[in-house]
Amino acid sequence: MGIISTILTLCGVGVGIVLGLLAGFIMFIYFEPDDVKDPRIRSVLELDKQALEDLLPEIPFWVKNPDHEKVDWLNKFLEEMWPYLNKAICKIILSTAEPNITTYKAQYKLDSVEFESLTLGTLPPTFVGVKVHETADKEMIFEVSVKWAGNPDIKLGVKAYGLKATAQLVDFQLFLTARITMKPFVDVFPCFSNIHVSLMEKPHIDFGLKLLNADLMAIPGLYRFVQEYIKQMVASMYLWPKTYDIPILDTSLHKNEPQGLLFVTLVKAKQLKNKDLLGKSDPYVMVRVGNSTQKTRTIMNNLNPEWNETLSLPVDDPETESLDLTVYDWDKVGSHDKLGMQVIQLKELVPEQPQTFTLNLLKNLDPNDSANLKNRGQITLDLHYKPLKVEHELQDLPEHHDSDDNEDGESNDSPLVSKVPSKLTGPLVVPPGGGLLVVIIHHAEDLEGKYHTNPYVKITFRGEQRRTKPIKKSRDPRWEEDFEYTLDDPPLNDRLLLEICSKSKNLIHSRETLGRVEIDLSDVVRNKRLNEKYQLLDSKTGKIQVELQWRSTGTVSRHFTIQDASIFTQGYSNSGVY
Repeated sequence: MGIISTILTLCGVGVGIVLGLLAGFIMFIYFEPDDVKDPRIRSVLELDKQALEDLLPEIPFWVKNPDHEKVDWLNKFLEEMWPYLNKAICKIILSTAEPNITTYKAQYKLDSVEFESLTLGTLPPTFVGVKVHETADKEMIFEVSVKWAGNPDIKLGVKAYGLKATAQLVDFQLFLTARITMKPFVDVFPCFSNIHVSLMEKPHIDFGLKLLNADLMAIPGLYRFVQEYIKQMVASMYLWPKTYDIPILDTSLHKNEPQGLLFVTLVKAKQLKNKDLLGKSDPYVMVRVGNSTQKTRTIMNNLNPEWNETLSLPVDDPETESLDLTVYDWDKVGSHDKLGMQVIQLKELVPEQPQTFTLNLLKNLDPNDSANLKNRGQITLDLHYKPLKVEHELQDLPEHHDSDDNEDGESNDSPLVSKVPSKLTGPLVVPPGGGLLVVIIHHAEDLEGKYHTNPYVKITFRGEQRRTKPIKKSRDPRWEEDFEYTLDDPPLNDRLLLEICSKSKNLIHSRETLGRVEIDLSDVVRNKRLNEKYQLLDSKTGKIQVELQWRSTGTVSRHFTIQDASIFTQGYSNSGVY
């Protein structure tokens, strides 16, 4: 009986399931609505904030910032190139870290420090948006936003006192927005000489750090402390306006040698446009030739200013370069408003001849812009272009032979010289007028820093101080920077002071002097060019390589002492040697 009841129960359940499915299907067909409508399609602009967040949990960067462009093609290119870029970047990391590893090994008496594994993983960074800035200078500026959720495997092994410890970096994430500036433009490929990189905001950095296979970031409080410390450290070095400079070309190889000096005398302006709500504009003028800029003093609360101020700028190529003038309204807060601008082609100037210009100010250089028809005032200026002379030292005089008298007994018009002078010597007669002094700081070697070595060169000349960029942690820094001084007179009695300094965040020893040298400039005036290595004072081994150039706007003459000659007639003196 038990078996029969079990069989009947199973049969009843099976029949019930079949009948239930059949009844459900009939009811679904019977009650199916026949008024189904097509879904409504709406524009994204019609959606509210909540609907957008539901639709796009993570809104793309180029949507949140319309002035940023998508760069899918660049991400595709980076994805294809990443295996090779990975190896190249790892080689750079090894070559950069090697000097520091050697220093730390000696400082902390370590037996060995080496990378057991070094790879950035298989996941490349992603560019989420690029913005290009328009600028009037000869440079290109663009901002790029990068996200990188990588899987690097960087393992560093340290052995000391018979013990070995291994630290491993894993699960690295980086989000940042960087501004990249390529300048100045040059006529040598890749057509810019330096790359300057700045961070526009503090980066987001996340990573795991294992020591002896234990995750250090799991220690309470350590994760947040390390993150904030790294953010602060990176921001203090690279947050805009601070930059990380990458030299691309040696400027000494492609820099055009100046061909002359342009003296710009800003006389006055009148009927300038008023940009201030209270009072009047405070105008000043910025002038630029090539990469050289100068500006006048600011005249406060005046729409008809008179500067009567002379500025001088070096000119590399007068046939292609121009003088750019821009009048600004100085503001204590915020950016300075542009009142107007003008451009003068230098090929229109006559060398050695002063010229006066009175120009109507324009809003921009677009000839089709109707805004240029509005009155923005006038500016009056004097321009005087002085070519730098190519100076040649006179060598031996051409040979002159004795002449016999004419048949009628009269002497020839040419002077008689009993003996030809063999050599001309004498002191240099410095021409009147000024010129261009160029100071090129090449490199230094064997610098000694007691507390730190982040060297830069401070240049002092006629009370003016300039400085090179600092080179971090280097005893043999290479700057390759040049500084130009336009002078009204030759620096015969001047001295150039070069001081190599080091600056650090060390609160006790924040600044340190690594050596100095003082150079007499009379030698460069006589020789036109010097390129020498100088031993630094206050330093046992430090040396610095400096190149000096002097190019005069006048002509050079010499007084000569005649050797092996006793007679010089007036006629021979008129030939140009005296």
